[in-house]
Amino acid sequence: MPNAPSAIVAVEQPLLRDSLSTRIIASALTALVIVLSMIGWTLWLSWQLEGAGAAINDTGSLRMRANRIGIELLQALPEHATKARYELQAQLDTMARLQRGVPSRPLFLPSDAAIRSQMRLVEQTWLGQMQPAAELALSGGDKTRYLEALGVFVHEADQLVQMIETDNADKTTLLRLSQAVLLGIGCVGTLAMIYLLYLWIISPVLQLQDGLRRMAGHEFGVRLPVESKDEFGVLAQGFNRMADELEGLYRQLEERVQIKTAQLAHQNRELGALYDMAAFLNQPNEIEALCHGFLQRVMQQFRADGGSIRVIDPQGEKLHIVVSEGLSEELEDTEHCMKVDACFCGTATQQGVVVIRDFRKLPKPEDFHCAKEGFKGLAVFRVVTGDDVLGSFSLHYRDTHEVPAAEAQLLETLGQHLGVALDNRRLSAKARQLAVAEERNLVAQGLHDSIAQGLNFLNLQVQMLDSAMHRGDLAEALEIVPLLRTGVDESYQDVRELLVNFRSKLGQGELLAAVEDTVIRFRRQSGIEVILQIDEREGAPLPPEQQLQVLFILQEALSNVRKHAHASRVEVKVSNHRDFKLLIQDNGEGYEPAEVAERHLGLHIMQERAVRLHAQLKLDSQPGAGTSVQLTLPRAERQAA
Repeated sequence: MPNAPSAIVAVEQPLLRDSLSTRIIASALTALVIVLSMIGWTLWLSWQLEGAGAAINDTGSLRMRANRIGIELLQALPEHATKARYELQAQLDTMARLQRGVPSRPLFLPSDAAIRSQMRLVEQTWLGQMQPAAELALSGGDKTRYLEALGVFVHEADQLVQMIETDNADKTTLLRLSQAVLLGIGCVGTLAMIYLLYLWIISPVLQLQDGLRRMAGHEFGVRLPVESKDEFGVLAQGFNRMADELEGLYRQLEERVQIKTAQLAHQNRELGALYDMAAFLNQPNEIEALCHGFLQRVMQQFRADGGSIRVIDPQGEKLHIVVSEGLSEELEDTEHCMKVDACFCGTATQQGVVVIRDFRKLPKPEDFHCAKEGFKGLAVFRVVTGDDVLGSFSLHYRDTHEVPAAEAQLLETLGQHLGVALDNRRLSAKARQLAVAEERNLVAQGLHDSIAQGLNFLNLQVQMLDSAMHRGDLAEALEIVPLLRTGVDESYQDVRELLVNFRSKLGQGELLAAVEDTVIRFRRQSGIEVILQIDEREGAPLPPEQQLQVLFILQEALSNVRKHAHASRVEVKVSNHRDFKLLIQDNGEGYEPAEVAERHLGLHIMQERAVRLHAQLKLDSQPGAGTSVQLTLPRAERQAA
């Protein structure tokens, strides 16, 4: 078969400096910086113009206020002197404000040196001439001095206003020019971006679209020009490689389809084997039937002439055979040690797998049991679960057989499946043993708490009867016989009650009916009045296991009432809301909790069953005040169950 074209290899990503995204981001950032700079420049000019405009207003107010002070000084009334002093203070405040500026208004003088110098001259003229002359006039001195200096001050202030207005006019012109430049940048930038997008994106996309159209028309010789090193250049290279691959695939399509079909068929067989084996191992078979079915399926799948499954003994030293197919009794009875390199007459490869393709190549092959049986090939795999080795299974071949790596891996996986299935069988058996042991413990406790105590009482009475008969005391014997009859009747009732309890079985939603039957039976056996109240407005039925435990607790509580409470009335309340609650309350003699808790196994049995339910059991009793037993199963535990 001619060499098939190589698979499409991953195309390397372009360098960061050649990346299209880098160019787009760089262009966008450059345009953003230029636009933001121009906008910032125009904002700064606007801010300067606004501040200078406020300065023009305040500078003009200097002239107005100086004239107003002169007018007030010419008046002789006291209120005019007060106004003059106010205007003098306002004049000083205005000059100070012009000197330091007020950014929040904004208000400030332009940063031009000539304007700053003229402002200092105006301030010096006022402080050196105008202010002293005004103070002199206000103190009753010559008023003409102020009026003579007023013209000079007003001239200097006019000069300052004109300089600020000239500077503002220049900045206004610069602002309009900047806005025109910003408009031009927007137009030119938009055209440049459109051109770059066409050059970088639209044109390569059109070329790729044309190439795909021609490729869809089975024109597999089409190739795209690689004109850049960006993503589209890499994409063009990938397109060309794809075209090469498609051209090769088209030429050898039938042959490659056959290869892929064979591979898929092999994978399907493996998946089918795994699925079939998993379905079989999940069936409830005994260990021997499980191993036998596993070995038959593996031998059929891998065309083996013989096979066996062996498990490790409890000491972990030997492998003992469980099932075998196609092997003689002599080969089956051969014990095998735990070391893999000594198992089954072979040599170890890796991971505990033993593969012998041809026994004739081994030194003295006649010394090996497998060779004596006529087998030339052997494959051994471990049966494991987790990190534990449970045993091994072997496949024997009468002809030289080579186990490919894929088959070896599949056989290892099957060995893991068998190990999990065997481990599950062992765990299930242990779980059943534990369940039986636990229930036997509860049965033993029940027998001890009821029948054993009754038999102990009967034994004591029989001894007393025997002693009375030896003494010939007929009166005492006649007194003991009714006690014996009463004890036998109570023991008989205990046995019947235990038998009924042990046979109790409940399905979903049968708890309330079972509670009613239990109460009716207790009323008939004991003659005690029982009031039953059932409220199940919201609660869902309990699972069968929880129902059975609740019923056992009720039966045990009623049994205690019958045997110990000497009660005439019992109340049983069942409330199935968000929480499940069971209350049994009698009007009997009650008991002292500290004295009874240690020696009454019936109470311990109820506590153990409550723990199994994940419920809370509360016992409340006082001598002469009756007894109450309350079982509460919270909603969360009901859901968890």
